[in-house]
Amino acid sequence: MDNIFVGVDIGSVSINLIAVDKDNQILFKLYTRNSGQPMELVKDGLLALREAVEGRYEIAGIGVTGSGRQLIGYMLGADLVKNEITAHAVATTHYYPDTGTIFEIGGQDSKLIIVQDGIVTDFAMNTVCAAGTGSFLDHQAQRLGIKIEDFGELALTAKRDVRIAGRCTVFAESDMISKQQFGFTKAEITKGLCQALVRNYMNNLVRGRELKPQFIFQGGVAANIGIKTAFEEEVGAEVTVPEHYDVMGAIGIAFLTREEMLRTGETTKFRGFGLTNDDFATTSFFCNGCANECEVIRVLVNGELIAATGDRCGKWSESIGREVAKRTSA
Repeated sequence: MDNIFVGVDIGSVSINLIAVDKDNQILFKLYTRNSGQPMELVKDGLLALREAVEGRYEIAGIGVTGSGRQLIGYMLGADLVKNEITAHAVATTHYYPDTGTIFEIGGQDSKLIIVQDGIVTDFAMNTVCAAGTGSFLDHQAQRLGIKIEDFGELALTAKRDVRIAGRCTVFAESDMISKQQFGFTKAEITKGLCQALVRNYMNNLVRGRELKPQFIFQGGVAANIGIKTAFEEEVGAEVTVPEHYDVMGAIGIAFLTREEMLRTGETTKFRGFGLTNDDFATTSFFCNGCANECEVIRVLVNGELIAATGDRCGKWSESIGREVAKRTSA
């Protein structure tokens, strides 16, 4: 059977799974909304992957990225765990070697990645202000009675420009209601909201950084043509949305895993599809060993402790890791 390499991106809004072959061709793609049960959703994703590849392909490596990467990495027996910045940049530069700037906007956070000659030279992240993320548009679309899928197309039909205060979701909502009372149409207000989100993104993340083409826009919000157009107006150049804009992080970690496994020649540590039948659980406690008082999260499988994370000094994660290594090698 041919080998495949799997990438999993665990985000706050979506959980994405990608499988690529030895030539980096995508063989499997899954985008799932995160309903707050990431371990169960990953299990479901693996079952779908098994159904698609069983008997034809064998998993030779698995990597994890995203905000929940540590926990899911332990769960899967990941061969590689990397941050989102690296994963997004690797996927983007693979498809667009001349990339200079990456705009990435998801449901709960946003990122700016500056690339030169295929290498990340600078980046910024917004994980605290909703006004620069997809949740901002979702909320305002509900207020306007518009389907979020129609938001961008409606914005393009606007006849006039209207400036909506976008530095804060509360102020934006108040200003939006005021503009409605002054007779601006829903189309004009949605266009103003798109421009407000991009303006907020530029103010929070760019902050004087020099942006160079080629401009790439990815993440779930990249499906919104209104935001894409607002970015193009802001930078004065074309902004490209990749075919797989919504799963670029998963693609990137799959590429990195393939490269790592082919380089080392090691056998994958993937726990196998049988893990979908295991009972995973987490517990936590505060360590009082020093002034840091870290919250240590413990991962259990079928009641057996397999890993710990969250301790800055490694007191718990390293000791438990050694115990697990002894058990598995015995």
